[in-house]
Amino acid sequence: MTSDTPDDPGRDGPARQVCPICGKAAAEKYRPFCSSRCADVDLNRWLTGAYAIPVTEDDDEDGEEPTLSPAPPSER
Repeated sequence: MTSDTPDDPGRDGPARQVCPICGKAAAEKYRPFCSSRCADVDLNRWLTGAYAIPVTEDDDEDGEEPTLSPAPPSER
């Protein structure tokens, strides 16, 4: 079944892309943004650390608790 609504991209073409900053329609020149202002806002967010990839501080790569080997018997 096909939809007759104009907002449904269906098979006629790609969906209209919206600016991730303000939600307006994206301009081809500044894609995926609508203007240089929104592109600059996004760049500023990256440069100031507002966007960050979360990491966990874990020195143990395999995820298991380290086992301590028993001390060798001392010679007398």
